[in-house]
Amino acid sequence: MNTMKIAVVGAGIAGVTTAYGLARRGATVTLIDDAASGQATAASAGIIAPWVSSSTGAFYEAYSAGGNYYPEFLARLHDLGIPELGYRRSGALMVSRDDTELDAVEDRVAQRIAESGSVAGTLERVDSTQVNELFPALSTELTGLYVSGGGRVDGRVLRNATLSAAVLLGAEHCEDAVIAINPLGDTGWRVQTMRGPIDVDSVVVAAGARTPELLLPLGVSCSVSPQRGQITHLNLRGVNTSQWPTVHPFTPNYMTPFDGGRIAVGATRETGSGYDPRVTAAGQLQVLRDALDLAPGLADATVIETRVGIRPMGDDNLPIAGEVPDRSGLWTMTGYGAGGLTLGPLLGDAVARSILGNPAPELTAFPTATPM
Repeated sequence: MNTMKIAVVGAGIAGVTTAYGLARRGATVTLIDDAASGQATAASAGIIAPWVSSSTGAFYEAYSAGGNYYPEFLARLHDLGIPELGYRRSGALMVSRDDTELDAVEDRVAQRIAESGSVAGTLERVDSTQVNELFPALSTELTGLYVSGGGRVDGRVLRNATLSAAVLLGAEHCEDAVIAINPLGDTGWRVQTMRGPIDVDSVVVAAGARTPELLLPLGVSCSVSPQRGQITHLNLRGVNTSQWPTVHPFTPNYMTPFDGGRIAVGATRETGSGYDPRVTAAGQLQVLRDALDLAPGLADATVIETRVGIRPMGDDNLPIAGEVPDRSGLWTMTGYGAGGLTLGPLLGDAVARSILGNPAPELTAFPTATPM
């Protein structure tokens, strides 16, 4: 049994997967979160299809590894008896009105699928008739590339499932606000909350776009900026959308169908928004206009809600994950951008392993927060 005491600040996907990874290895874990609005995980699209991404380099390598890790991650949660994980493997559909756009990426996507193996499934070029069979609301002008292994997950459901797993394994969940984090000499760290202090051996700051605020008083710089994302949920009454694929045009917008006729469409990418989780008129207009241009069959759908998440965007779009240099026992996990639900389980487990002294090669490609 591991005797380390560890506090994890933040219960989005980064925090809960780290807490779960620590708890299943026997550490004493306290997960602290104030349940404030704007959490990126709760408002995410939930697309698990890294192979269709335009990203490259170190980010893509981690993104792809995160997608490949999903079956193992989900199997562990299932084995704990968690009844609902919010995941479905229903395919991913890249679409365009211009076949040359599809031609330009088809070989790249095919290679990525081959490298990832069965988890990514197969690749098929589909004509406009097949596109509408897969997703009947889409424009009849579109052709596409269909990746059978693409999946989607409800971020709120998966976050809650992972939190439940961590608690089942002994983690303590505290809904509380962190006021300050301070070193305790060479013996550990004190996390000061509204309810009082929590003394631990190590602390993981996984507070999304709010992470820099908590690190600044410690003289630590974390190169993460908030980016507002507005995503609207629609409902097609009486339509079975459970097997419809996620949709990926060659533009920043996308669509994620869920069960019961629900379809999430979005999202805005509002760099420079600050931490301001509001639905705006311009954002709502952009999301709906983009959605209806792509899928005119959604024109009569009911608008259910618009969710807003503040994405933590790292410099160079890379996650910031690892121990802060010269701050033994202080760890950060943030900067996942729009890829948190894919990256979170893999990197959360890697940070948990690293804290407990085990190899975590997944972290070597990423920067950490740094002393000023």
